Amino acid sequence: MLDAEYEALRTRAGVFALDDRVLVRATGADRVTFLQGMLTNDVASLRPGDGCAALLLTIQGRVVADVRVAAVDDALLLDVDRGACEAFVGALEKLIIADDVELAIDERTHLLGVSGPGAPDLVPELAALAPFAHATVAIGGVPVRVVHASAIGGEGAILHVAAGDAERARDALVRAGAVPCGSAALEARRIESGIPRVGTDMGEKTLALEVPVEPAISATKGCYLGQEVIARGTARGHVNRRLCGLVFSGTPAPGARLMRDGHEVGQVSSVARSPALGSAIGLGMVRREQWDAGTELDVVDPSGKAAGVARVAAWPLA
Repeated sequence: MLDAEYEALRTRAGVFALDDRVLVRATGADRVTFLQGMLTNDVASLRPGDGCAALLLTIQGRVVADVRVAAVDDALLLDVDRGACEAFVGALEKLIIADDVELAIDERTHLLGVSGPGAPDLVPELAALAPFAHATVAIGGVPVRVVHASAIGGEGAILHVAAGDAERARDALVRAGAVPCGSAALEARRIESGIPRVGTDMGEKTLALEVPVEPAISATKGCYLGQEVIARGTARGHVNRRLCGLVFSGTPAPGARLMRDGHEVGQVSSVARSPALGSAIGLGMVRREQWDAGTELDVVDPSGKAAGVARVAAWPLA
């Protein structure tokens, strides 16, 4: 099952529920100016139908949440990780003083993903959409907002659909040739593409510059939370550690330590099996002295047992 689903995501197209993501609707006359001062990307330039990737950071430049922003006539739709949603909304609400802004979690809308090189055949509107732009179309006879973005890297779409219509839209995509995919295949492709997940590969102990999130950070907009830290790190030209792709000789657990000459130089955050490589792969933070592709590191499980070797590898891993 894993191999068939994985192959569909890699060579054709797969469809899957994004139950780990949720929409937050930002409304009110000040929603754009408020979020322009909070998020890392330029939301003030968005017009209805536009979108972008963004982050919410702490004042220290550490990651609270990753966000896909979609602008519509009366709101900004914020697609965030469900596990980070409470911290995301809570952090923003603390900063709403006299602003006319309301944040509401939208459980009436479900999110689906379509990913793979065949995604534009299933959703032809993608060809006309810039990255993160969106349009409303009919799929299976129901209205769906199609966002040109992928949850796992590569070509794809994120679909916003009314909860009661989600199954109908999904079934229509399956009839058109999409393969239903589960979490194991999705995790393999996410890791191979180097897509960090908040709460797993990045969080409030992670500087934004330590993870591959460059499309989510504007280099030209004005102040936002954590902007000074980003500017200093960019001017310095390097960070002391960063998230890297890893190919393992064994199958370590997340949290395993990465060692070189008896010294800890990193830690594993995500692990999955790659059918294409026939081995376990992962993501992990690695110190700059050891992050060159091809570097081999010893792996020690959280229990203290040796767990093989990790080879640092460039993305895509497969």
